[in-house]
Amino acid sequence: MAVRFLTATRRYPIDLCRLTPSAVTRSVVGLFSTAAEQRSAGDDCHGDDGDDGEDDHGHSVTHVRTLEMRARKLEEQVHDLTERYKRALADSDNVRRRTQKFVEDAKQFGIQSFCRDIVEVADLIEKSAEVEERDGVQQLTQNLAHIQGRLQDVFTKHGLEKMSPVGATYDPYQHEIVCHTPAEGVEPGSIAVVKQDGYMLHGRTIRHAHVGIAVKTQEH
Repeated sequence: MAVRFLTATRRYPIDLCRLTPSAVTRSVVGLFSTAAEQRSAGDDCHGDDGDDGEDDHGHSVTHVRTLEMRARKLEEQVHDLTERYKRALADSDNVRRRTQKFVEDAKQFGIQSFCRDIVEVADLIEKSAEVEERDGVQQLTQNLAHIQGRLQDVFTKHGLEKMSPVGATYDPYQHEIVCHTPAEGVEPGSIAVVKQDGYMLHGRTIRHAHVGIAVKTQEH
């Protein structure tokens, strides 16, 4: 306390010789009060600085924890998306392999229905060969007509159509010229004879008809 008093008297000089005892007492008390107030103010300032430091530290910790939580959530989302991507790739690969298998099966067995029908015609041909040996030519002719009719039914069922180009105009997408013949009963330039039948499957030419074109003969 004495030190504080001396410090106060240096900062606030007082001529003690001119003061009465009561005035001296009041002056000393006033000096101590002033010093105490200044010390209290200084303590309050230091106290505020300490509180601010604690607040900053608490805010930093909270911010770090928030960032850690966000990082964990992002890691979970990345893991989830990665797993979904892997499953999508696996599903896509399975679909591709199944589709490839369907295409291969279609190539191999696409004519299965046609083959099932055509073997019936083969059975008729075999029976006709047996009839020729046993019953003669007349019965064989009837069986061949039956086979031809059955074969045309099979063709029609599967969209296979035989062309009938006689008298029609030449079409390079359907016909192939193999000869020329005199125009007798047909217009010159039209198809007069068919050497080999052509066929269309669902409207698309699968075999061109070999045809002869009628030409006008020179008159002597």
